[in-house]
Amino acid sequence: MFSTFRLNKRLAWTLGVGITLLGLITFTEARQEQKHCREVVIALDKVDGHQFLSRRDVTGYLTNEGSDPVIGASFDELDFRQLEERLKRHGLVKNCQVSRDLTGNLLVSVEQPRPIARLVSLGDGLQFVQGQYVSEEGRFFPISMNHTVRVPLLTGGYFANRTGLTDSTSRGVVELLTMIRKDPFWQAQITEIDVSKQGAVTMWPTYGKHRIELGLPIHLELKFKKLKLFYKSILSAKGWERYSRVNVQYRNQIVCE
Repeated sequence: MFSTFRLNKRLAWTLGVGITLLGLITFTEARQEQKHCREVVIALDKVDGHQFLSRRDVTGYLTNEGSDPVIGASFDELDFRQLEERLKRHGLVKNCQVSRDLTGNLLVSVEQPRPIARLVSLGDGLQFVQGQYVSEEGRFFPISMNHTVRVPLLTGGYFANRTGLTDSTSRGVVELLTMIRKDPFWQAQITEIDVSKQGAVTMWPTYGKHRIELGLPIHLELKFKKLKLFYKSILSAKGWERYSRVNVQYRNQIVCE
């Protein structure tokens, strides 16, 4: 009887030691796996329900098109700040965050820029689209092959040799584009905007043959109130084809021809 008890006790102890060792080995292997990047998990926001970027694009940016792979790399060797800066060098990335989870995944969250206009150039009597949008912050960023956004077209000498609209002198232009973008009526009605070298704004509508002379992009709320009055009271009475020009740049005046 005592012999059987000692045998069972020894067997239980042996099994316990075996299970403990197996658990330690499994735990060690799991911890070792967590020290290396197992997978890249990418979260992309959307612009008007669409994406300028694909996950494949982001992976390419992150790895320098595969020359600096991250899967299998040790997390001790991966500089998250450097990876974020690498992503931000691309115009279709407005902001991003790189981190990791407890299972060994590299987490990449990307915010895309929001366009408010699209630059267009005139040449030899033909229009050709330049490869850049204007963001809410006034920055230029490239056209995407994945998605096209319907925004007003921008033309004019004001944009010659400019690399963005983030300076103080361009604040009025960005404010104008933002107001149009946020108002459903103007977003549908304004199709093209020309800004002269001196900064004077002329707009062309989707409906009607008239051009809208806004002048310098100042006192915009007052000017758009006069434009709303023109559309509601004058055009509704005279007809959409009656005028070829409307000017609202002068205080307390609406000039129609």
